[in-house]
Amino acid sequence: MMEKLSAEEFDRNYDDVLKRLTAAAEKSGRSVNDVTLLAATKTVDADTVNYAIEKGISYVGENRVQELLSKYSLLSPVHSHFIGHLQTNKVKDIIDKVEMIESVDSLRLAEEISKQAKKHNLVMDILIEINIGAEDSKSGFAPEDAENAVKQIAKLPNIRIMGLMCIPPVVNVPEEARKYFRKMYKLFLDIKGKNIDNSCMSVLSMGMSGDFDIAVSEGATLVRVGTSLFGKRNYSLK
Repeated sequence: MMEKLSAEEFDRNYDDVLKRLTAAAEKSGRSVNDVTLLAATKTVDADTVNYAIEKGISYVGENRVQELLSKYSLLSPVHSHFIGHLQTNKVKDIIDKVEMIESVDSLRLAEEISKQAKKHNLVMDILIEINIGAEDSKSGFAPEDAENAVKQIAKLPNIRIMGLMCIPPVVNVPEEARKYFRKMYKLFLDIKGKNIDNSCMSVLSMGMSGDFDIAVSEGATLVRVGTSLFGKRNYSLK
């Protein structure tokens, strides 16, 4: 039988996350209101997500298309992002069900998003995914190609580039991720300073459960937190 997360456990986890977030923001001279907390809800059932929304979570992110579709009609009103690897043939399934696609890792994917958004007469907000650790196992644009990618993608209709996102390499201790976050923030500022048409560069999505406070201290404006809120995967609320 699947172990379940109690309401009390979620409340405690949520309080701890908010304390970490607030402390990190204040330490870096920022307001916690400048950072969006997105609950990464992979394998978390709809009832648990709805409880989280009731308690104050206003942004959720899904990694898998099928799971997003299975929960879509069951969730309370919430800002919904897609944060996982997205195949081009799956874009049509989610184009009208999310507010932002954070994981745009190729021109081909951006072109398909543009095509499907046009069909639905909408403008899709996106983030450009950067392979900040130059890992063969991860998708995303190389940092040195990021500016050109933004310029190319920004020309596509029915797309609005809101910023950048990354998933840094797995490290032994969270502090080791700081250099990647710092590199991302510099890249973010550099591209923002170019004032490229159709790219406002207002969102820097980086940091997850183990290191989001470090990411905030290095300039993240959105953090994607799953385990620290919901515990180990495959939990549901009692």
